[in-house]
Amino acid sequence: IREVAVTRAARSITKAEIEDAIRRVLERRNGFGHADAISLRFDRDIATIDLDASNTGALQANALRFDPRSSRFDVVFEIANASGNAPTRLRFTGIAVETTEAAVLTRDVERGDLIKASDIAIERRPRAELGKDALSRTQTVGMQARRAMRAGQPLRAADLGKPDLVLRGASVTLVYETAGLYLTIRGKALDNGAEGDTISVINLQSKREVTGTVTASGIVTLSPPPPRDFAVARPQRTALLTAE
Repeated sequence: IREVAVTRAARSITKAEIEDAIRRVLERRNGFGHADAISLRFDRDIATIDLDASNTGALQANALRFDPRSSRFDVVFEIANASGNAPTRLRFTGIAVETTEAAVLTRDVERGDLIKASDIAIERRPRAELGKDALSRTQTVGMQARRAMRAGQPLRAADLGKPDLVLRGASVTLVYETAGLYLTIRGKALDNGAEGDTISVINLQSKREVTGTVTASGIVTLSPPPPRDFAVARPQRTALLTAE
């Protein structure tokens, strides 16, 4: 006999099962949210663990310690043994952080660049790193960069703004519309402006400076003046004086 192979029934616990069990232990505790948003990093590499087939119990957390300042966890699981022997204990340590989906740049952008769909990738990043300012894809596409940024940088609300529809020094169309009246005239913008911004414009016909609201690309709408309140004249009594 040159070789003898002995096999026996075993129970295998995969890394994915271990990670899922730890996430469920941490879920809704110690400031964590949903289990799917928790990212784990172990102190040592975790591989599939093979146990005797008599270890039929579920992974039950026996002890848990978590330090919010360092984000370190230390958890001990017990697995019940069908043969009546003492339960098997498994201990895992590492770091756990809550993550959130964030829009991340796929290329370097310059100030004033418009963000396209191809410029954005969605990645999970630590929530503590982003705070409440993380943006989704729909909140970024079509917006304008307020400053230069590098590829791989997650985008925050302060990084983007509405695109400028009017540029300083550019020709614009001034629109005045009220009941039964619609007038247009050429003007020159004195400020940059996104949709909804109030900017100053030179009326090229009267050479006067006016203010209006940017309503479309190259369009500034002037608001009609408020109606005047005309006072109703009251008759005055005149006193007649007679000299004696």
